[in-house]
Formats: sequence, C-alpha cells, structure tokens
Amino acid sequence: MERELQWRDRPLIMGVLNVTPDSFLDGGKYATRGKAVDHALQMAEDGADIIDVGGESSRPFSKPASIDEELMRVIPVVEGIRERSNIPISVDTCKANVAREAYRAGADIVNDISGLRYDPEMADVVSNAKVKVIIMHMKGTPETMQTAPYYDDVISEIGTFFEERIQFAAAKGIEQDNIILDPGIGFGKRVEDNLKIIKYLDVFKRFDLPILVGTSMKGFIGKITGSTLKGRIEGTLASVAIAIWNGADIVRVHDVKKTKKVVGLVDAIKKA
Repeated sequence: MERELQWRDRPLIMGVLNVTPDSFLDGGKYATRGKAVDHALQMAEDGADIIDVGGESSRPFSKPASIDEELMRVIPVVEGIRERSNIPISVDTCKANVAREAYRAGADIVNDISGLRYDPEMADVVSNAKVKVIIMHMKGTPETMQTAPYYDDVISEIGTFFEERIQFAAAKGIEQDNIILDPGIGFGKRVEDNLKIIKYLDVFKRFDLPILVGTSMKGFIGKITGSTLKGRIEGTLASVAIAIWNGADIVRVHDVKKTKKVVGLVDAIKKA
C-alpha cells in the first residue's frame, strides 16, 4: 500500500464519513458527493489520518442496503476524495463487490464489520488487492446484534475470535501486516461488555497488530452519562483517552478536531 499507516509511531485518528440516509448520528447529512468529499477534506485538515467511508448503516436494528445502493453511495465519494487528497481511505463494507470497486477507485482499507464472514469472496478480494483489512468482532448482524447479547467472558471470547479469524485470513493469503483488529464496541455488546473491552484492551496487544476502537457517540455512553445522542461528545473523548492509554492504535470518531487534542495529550503523557 502506497499510503502506509504509521500506527507504531503514534495513535491514528479515523474520521467517520457516513454517506447513508439512515446512520444513527449523521444519516443524510453527507448524502451528496460534494458535501461528502468536502467533509472528508475538512476532517483531514482537522487531523484525521484515515477517512472511513460507509454506504450502509450498521446501527442497531438496521437493515442491509443492496449492492447497487452501496456502490452508488460509496464509489463516487472515494473517487472524489482520491482526486483531491492522498489520505488513506477505508471503506466500511461487508460486500466483496463494493470492496473491489472501492479499491479500484483508490481505497486502501476494507473495514469489514463481519470479520470476513458474510461474503465468501471478501477474503479473496482483500488478498488479491493486497489492501489492509479491519477484522471486527460482532455477535449476530446489525439487525439482530442488540437482541439480548450475552458473554461468559467477553475478553476471552473476542480473543478466541481474533485467533480464528487471523488464521482464516492467513489461509486466504492475506498478509498479517495487512490486518487491523477491532473488538467491536457496541456491536452485540452490553454496556458492561463495552466497559470491559476498553478496560482490558491491552490483552489484545498479544497479537502485535494495530487495534482499532470505535466508541464515538455510542449508546453505552448515553446510558452511563444520561446524555442524549448529541450530548455524548464528553463521554466519547473520555473513552478515547482511556482506550489509547490501554493500547488503542487507531480511534474511529465523528469529531476529529476535538479528538486530535485528546489524542495528542494522551500520547505525550505515555511517551513522557
């Protein structure tokens, strides 16, 4: 990959760019190509290291988009960003065809919330393109994941999942250096599960792979702080700070400018 991720040097910020009509925070806000590209460039200026483009909502109880819908939403935006910036682009998709076309349009990373499980062709697309892939843990699907999720030991179970998925990826020819791990906060997790993941995040450092954490504006923050959706920024920033302290290498957020300051301070303290 031309645009390497220097995750061993400092924590990286992934800016969320939802080009969907129904995402939980900003659905429809960046639904046109021009608005989406402009927002991506603004996030890059604010300090984003990666732009994550999503054309299908993964909020709890959401229904999947068709391949044609997702392609129509995602590809023009990836092309538009790449025409104007060299920033690494991630595409949030579980569909191999979308991943393939996104790579051709200039994307560098496939962010597969299914962990290469939903589309049998996805692993081959990633392997052949030699792009990076984010393998995320999720129990169920976005439509079902928050229907009474349960774990005996959430940290151990996610670790076992990562082991199996890394072995699967290797068998498909995906280089280990191209794998990023995401424990999937909010994806088939109870409030206590999300808290444990952040607290014991360093357990996953044993894989020696970059760890991505996405807590931004999620429901567990609102439940703990008693905040409405728009009032979860303080909780988000607190969770980002603790996640980085405990080993997160990449944080996926909506507000890049505020996160940049938090990340810089926590990283400076860790390196003092």
